[in-house]
Amino acid sequence: MSQSPAEILKSILDAKAAEVVELQKAAPLHELQLRIGERRPAKNFAAALKGDRLRLIAEVKRASPSKGLLRADFDPVAIAKTYVRCGVAAISVLTEAPHFQGALEHLSAVAEAVGPDGPPVLRKDFILHPYQVYESRAAGADALLLIVGILDHGQLSGLLMLARGLGMEPLVEVHTLPEVRRAVNAGAKVIGVNNRNLRTFRTDVQTTKKLRPAIPDDRVVVSESGLRTRDDLERVRAWGVDAVLIGEAFMVAPDIAARVGELMGAPTPRREA
Repeated sequence: MSQSPAEILKSILDAKAAEVVELQKAAPLHELQLRIGERRPAKNFAAALKGDRLRLIAEVKRASPSKGLLRADFDPVAIAKTYVRCGVAAISVLTEAPHFQGALEHLSAVAEAVGPDGPPVLRKDFILHPYQVYESRAAGADALLLIVGILDHGQLSGLLMLARGLGMEPLVEVHTLPEVRRAVNAGAKVIGVNNRNLRTFRTDVQTTKKLRPAIPDDRVVVSESGLRTRDDLERVRAWGVDAVLIGEAFMVAPDIAARVGELMGAPTPRREA
């Protein structure tokens, strides 16, 4: 019998916690700190998402728990280079292995490929432990995802401050009004509204509309998941969103560059709801 979405999420979190224990044995924290010292400074993720038009965080993702394999001819570097040519604001790389078929090596390869002048690279994973924050920066990440729904207040605040101490501004993800309040109270500067409920896998773009008024105007707001048409993007921009994070729509496209152009089109001025 297949797992329910809630069971999949629990299995991911349990596996991630166990994985961190093993990773710390293989590469102690002092080794990661040495690698970080050899890295260039992290790029300004928050600044990359601001402007007079809707910004795009384009995702590198091979599979998902709900849809399975998305792209058989998966080449993270080639995909990232396509995104760079398309002028994306940032690149998100899935690094969770069992359910998304990702790897931290994908992120390192992408960060190396885009180089110092390319867009910031975001690590998208289930970050639960400070070790993973150091690991992200050591691998070349400029930013990382923090999911409010899987962290308590102490974890969220601690991971947020640690990431900033390493030069990374996290994308703090929310799905409900209480999670928005927790993100705001923790001082999140970049808040991502996930239109997908991680416990049911149901997606509703109206989630962004419902939660946007609760986010202060001095924060960068990102709408994530379920964005498939130009009309979707026009709507979230009208609701006061600064950027969108899109992965699946590009991963299943025969021509990624053409799909990016189709969705983003000409610059979309921000307008009031």
